[in-house]
Formats: sequence, C-alpha cells, structure tokens
Amino acid sequence: MSRTRTSSPRRPVSPTAAVVTALLLLAAVAVAAGCLGAAIAQSALSAVAAPPASASDQTSGVSVVEPGGALGAPGRTESQPVGQASRLGLADGLLPGGVTVFDSGYPAVANLDPDLLQTLQAAVTTGGLDLYVTSGWRSEAYQKQLLADAIDTYGSEAEAARWVAPADKSLHVAGQAVDLTGDGALEWLAEHGSAFGLCQIYDNEPWHYELRLNAPAEGCPSRYPDASWDPRLR
Repeated sequence: MSRTRTSSPRRPVSPTAAVVTALLLLAAVAVAAGCLGAAIAQSALSAVAAPPASASDQTSGVSVVEPGGALGAPGRTESQPVGQASRLGLADGLLPGGVTVFDSGYPAVANLDPDLLQTLQAAVTTGGLDLYVTSGWRSEAYQKQLLADAIDTYGSEAEAARWVAPADKSLHVAGQAVDLTGDGALEWLAEHGSAFGLCQIYDNEPWHYELRLNAPAEGCPSRYPDASWDPRLR
C-alpha cells in the first residue's frame, strides 16, 4: 500500500526581512560608491592643487663627453644643461657617449676632414674595433671654452697649452684631429694605425690622432711630448 507524501507549505518571506535585506544591499553599494567617489575627488583635488612645473624643472640636460685633452683625462663625461649661458651644443661639436666614426649625423664627426674620416672608418672595419669618438671637429666657441676651462684647472696659460690649443690654431677646429676611446682600440691603433696613416701626435694624449699620408710608407713621425711643443700651434 503506497503512501502519498504531502509537502509542507513554505513559509512566506516576511516583508520586514525583505526590506532589511534590500536596505543592507543599498548600504553596501552606497559605501562602495562613496569610497570610489572620495578617491576620485582626492585625485582631482591633488591635480588642481599641484603647481605647474617651472621652466627650470622642464629643462633637461644633454650628456656629453668632453675630450680627454681638455683636462688631461680621456672621455670625461659631464652634463651640459640646455640653455646655459655658453649655449654650446651638438652644433659646436659636443658629443654624447657611444658615437662612432660612422655616426655622421653629428657635426663633430661630419665636419672632420673627409680623408681622415674615411681612413678611420677603414681602420675600424679592418680591425673590428670597438672605437668611439670623444671629440672631433669643434667650433671656435667650443675650443675657446675648453682653453678657458684648462687655464682655470691648471692655473696658467703655459700649463693649459700642454693640453689645449688656441681656437685659431686648433687642429680640432680645422677638422684634422680626433680624440678616440674604446676597449682595446687605442692599443690596436698604436700598433697598426700607421699602416692606415693614423698617428698619435702627443706623448701625453694617447687618444689624439691625426692623418699622416706618408705614414704607411715611412711610419708615423716622432711624437711631441705635449701640444706646447708643436710648432703648428704657436
């Protein structure tokens, strides 16, 4: 004999409980919205309250590599603020680090004597050199600044002349001299440079090279102790 089960009737949801549940949900939504609104408002207030960047804050610096000959040390890196009083820049021959003899977009490289530049490129290609230009062609204004800096550093024109030539005598201004650096590159040039016509000119500046067309046949000429001994600069 089978028995028929009868289900118990569900209790109706209390209107009060439904209202309470709805209110709790609304409260949770309101709290979340309030937190988000507060964060947005705070962000907006901060943006309004923050003062605009000053002109000095917006001024960036150009990292340049000064030639070693200027202060007796190769590849001294310094920061040259844009818009400073001297207003020297890339157009005057200043260079950032990592510039090679193939980077003709820089005036310091592009304004080198064409024969010197082509010879440097040939040497780099042949020797597979990791070679970088720290200074090449310079404007007269840049050369004058380097000389003034050297006089301040060494305390006299005579001592400064061992490192920096006057602008009207400088082989850099003429585009006929280049200062170089690179891991093992200067040692390679010291040994093989004469075969290309590339010669170190001064004992105290192993980074300073010039082109001597007769060097492949006759070797490089004897070096001067320093630039003050060079009759071309007097």
